[in-house]
Amino acid sequence: MKFDILTIFPDFFRGPLDYGIVRRAREAGLIDIEIHDLRTYTHDRHRTVDDRPFGGGEGMVLKPEPIFECLEALKIAPREQRADRSASESVILLSPQGRLFTQTVAQEMIERQRIVLICGRYEGVDERVAEHLADSEISVGDFVLSGGELGAAIIIDAMTRLVPGALGNAASSQQESFTRGVAKSNVEPGEPPTSTCGSGGLLDYPHYTRPAEFRGMEVPEVLVNGNHDEIRKWRRRSALRKTLRNRPDLLDEAVLSVEDRKLLAAIEREPGS
Repeated sequence: MKFDILTIFPDFFRGPLDYGIVRRAREAGLIDIEIHDLRTYTHDRHRTVDDRPFGGGEGMVLKPEPIFECLEALKIAPREQRADRSASESVILLSPQGRLFTQTVAQEMIERQRIVLICGRYEGVDERVAEHLADSEISVGDFVLSGGELGAAIIIDAMTRLVPGALGNAASSQQESFTRGVAKSNVEPGEPPTSTCGSGGLLDYPHYTRPAEFRGMEVPEVLVNGNHDEIRKWRRRSALRKTLRNRPDLLDEAVLSVEDRKLLAAIEREPGS
């Protein structure tokens, strides 16, 4: 998978993309990341990439020329001319006005072979970029950042985890919080519990490790008694409880079985819930 990042601060990415899973995926050839300095595509002595907006207002706006020329150099035509091409590539404008980036959006985007990320700056980007170049606008949250660079790093990290072979255990991404799809809780009796049960859109269940007792705080007994079926039930119940407590909005679209709904009803009747 190929990522192209358009930015006026290329050195920003010297840290975020050089560690962990992203670094290993790059070294393994699973993903390719190229960073393009928009100032390279300016033609004045000051390498100007921004200007004041028509109509007045506070701040500066990124000019369209460097962004259009950069995409042309990458052999990516305006959106109108890409209408008949396959959906193998996508141009994304990072913007607070964009669609919220979620795990579901990441799963949709992973089908692309090439993602171009345009990092906005200042008060925004000339609207002609959104209208004629970008396939969509994406926001990483309902807040305003100084630019799209942090958002681009977040998107690449989240998507890299979904690239086949990027994770040591490919099943790990199935159980992670927010992951859509059917929750596979009906594993054969006696099978050891694994992350492949799938979260079904819920938050992940709690995790514990050694020591079993730490400063008077003990790991739940069910996790150390060796009963795999009871462990699965505990994990599902705990995921439902945590989701109800921290993100009840996720329950509206989560994949819930009849048993899940019974568990949820029982949790809602618990004191203090």
